[in-house]
Amino acid sequence: MWTAAFWKATAERAIRTFAQALAAVLVAGATNLLDIDWPAALGTAGLAAVLAVLTAIGTAEVGARGPGILETPTEDGARRHSH
Repeated sequence: MWTAAFWKATAERAIRTFAQALAAVLVAGATNLLDIDWPAALGTAGLAAVLAVLTAIGTAEVGARGPGILETPTEDGARRHSH
């Protein structure tokens, strides 16, 4: 959690989440661009982005192995550590 790579990945995830939530609100709630309640749509997408950041922080590994070290399975089923 204390690395630039973590925050870059978190920012990318938050931007993707914002775009996905905004697209979902726009598709679900309007027939054309003039009918969209833009403050509500942007607020919903912003909240989704904040939740993505909080999820990343909440699931970051901080402990004996160090911040931001994740275990990922390899093709042979073994575990490897990545930063």
